[in-house]
Amino acid sequence: MSAIRIIIADDHPVFLAGLRSVVEIESDIEIVGEATDGSHALTLVTELRPDIAVLDIGMPKIDGIEVMTEIDRLKIPVGVIFMTMYREEKLYKRGMDLGLRGYVLKDGALSELIEAIRTVAEGDKFVSPELLSHFEDARSRSSEVKGDPEQLSASELRILSLIAEYKTSREIADELFISPRTVETHRTNICSKVGLHGRHALMKYALSRFEKSALEPKNT
Repeated sequence: MSAIRIIIADDHPVFLAGLRSVVEIESDIEIVGEATDGSHALTLVTELRPDIAVLDIGMPKIDGIEVMTEIDRLKIPVGVIFMTMYREEKLYKRGMDLGLRGYVLKDGALSELIEAIRTVAEGDKFVSPELLSHFEDARSRSSEVKGDPEQLSASELRILSLIAEYKTSREIADELFISPRTVETHRTNICSKVGLHGRHALMKYALSRFEKSALEPKNT
């Protein structure tokens, strides 16, 4: 039986070396290429046509999502595994929409990567159990969020969405062409309408509310 041919890509040399040392002791897996940026990773996938590409998401030049987008466009038959610190479900779902086969958290990469490679090579998908638990916890938190967003005005909802993007009042004001004082007034009104108290309550509400909206199925 031929070995599983893979490339690995990560912009941190020490982490890349650690992955290599773990993979090299497995007789059924062969590293045919390594890259430290997304552009080089895409070139390796295009030229070497490996069975599996293990990609970091946050790489220089082009990131993992862009590499996957190009792989999908070119219809290259390679199983892609993301290896990342990111736990956002939107990012995970975007990858899955592009044909992602595996999602391994860097926290457990060294122990989970070999299992992920073999699982994907067999035609199945692999997702770090810790990530699935994180998604479940996020959904539970979202379902417990108080306050009805329907009582907010269009302007308040827009500001709430920008708060969820970690933008400051000054940045929101610049984007919406209003004064920072007006933004602060809107923030106060939002808190009053949905019953929020405490320094960080509005940020938590914005993040949970917009995360919940992203998870809800859209009517077609």
